[in-house]
Amino acid sequence: MDTRSVVEIKHSKFKRICVFCGSSPGKKTTYQDAAIQLGNELVSRNIDLVYGGGSIGLMGLVSQAVHDGGRHVIGVIPKTLMPRELRAGGYGTLEELLEVITWAQLGIHDKPVGLVNVDGYFNSLLSFIDKAVEEGFISQNARHIIVSAPTAKELVKNLEDYVPCHEGVASKLSWQMEQQLAYPQDYDISR
Repeated sequence: MDTRSVVEIKHSKFKRICVFCGSSPGKKTTYQDAAIQLGNELVSRNIDLVYGGGSIGLMGLVSQAVHDGGRHVIGVIPKTLMPRELRAGGYGTLEELLEVITWAQLGIHDKPVGLVNVDGYFNSLLSFIDKAVEEGFISQNARHIIVSAPTAKELVKNLEDYVPCHEGVASKLSWQMEQQLAYPQDYDISR
C-alpha cells in the first residue's frame, strides 16, 4: 500500500492574479504569514502571479512562495525603480488599489479587486467606502467590486465566486478612442 500523501491540485477560473502589496514587511508577522499563505494558495490553485517585481517586503514573500511552488512569476517594475527597489508600499499600494477599482467601475475590466484583510488592517478603508455608499458618492454596484476576506484561502474562493454587476466592460479600443477625443494633442488648456 502506498502511504505517500496526495496533494490536491485545484483548478481556478483565473490563469493569473495580479497582487499589489508592500515592499515593506510590516510590523506584525501576521502580514508576512498572510503573504506566504497567499502565494501558497495561488500555487495550490495553479494560478500564476503578476506583481510589482521586487524581491523585498511582502511582495518578495508572495513571489518567492509562488516561485518555490513551481508557478510562473511575472514582475512588472519601471526601469528607474529596478536598481533601488524603492520601498513604495504605503501610498503607492493604495494608489494602485484605487486605480484598479476605478478601472472596474468605469468598465475597463470586469475583474474583482480583493483585499486580504489581515487582522482587520483594511477595516477603516472599507468603513470609509461603505460610508461613501451610504452618502451616495459610490454606487452599491461599485462597492461590490471590492472583495475582502481575513485569509488568503477565503479571499481566493470569494474572488472565484465574484460576478460583476456593472453596466458592461468598455473595449480597449473604445477606451483609447474616448481618451483621444477627450484629450486631443493640440488642446490648449489656457483658453
